[in-house]
Amino acid sequence: MLHTVNKSPFQNSALDSCLRFANAGDSILLLEDGVYGAASGTAKSPLVEGALAKKIKVYALGADLSARALKETIKGVEITDYAGFVDLVVANKIHSWL
Repeated sequence: MLHTVNKSPFQNSALDSCLRFANAGDSILLLEDGVYGAASGTAKSPLVEGALAKKIKVYALGADLSARALKETIKGVEITDYAGFVDLVVANKIHSWL
């Protein structure tokens, strides 16, 4: 299962909800303002680190990180491009968290 989160975790509870339901082997793609969840050293970092520890793959869209000038991401978060985004969508069932 691919979970997509496009809302900032500091203005919306989508990431929190996603992390409660995601299981080992699932993937989470952070895009648009959702990439703020991949930033290291924030109040939300422990939640994402916990997901990584549970063997949930976390991706962040590189173009959205760049657009928001986010350079430091949580260790273990994989940066992907649009081609990688398409590959994830093709390979998985998707649940979008709004």
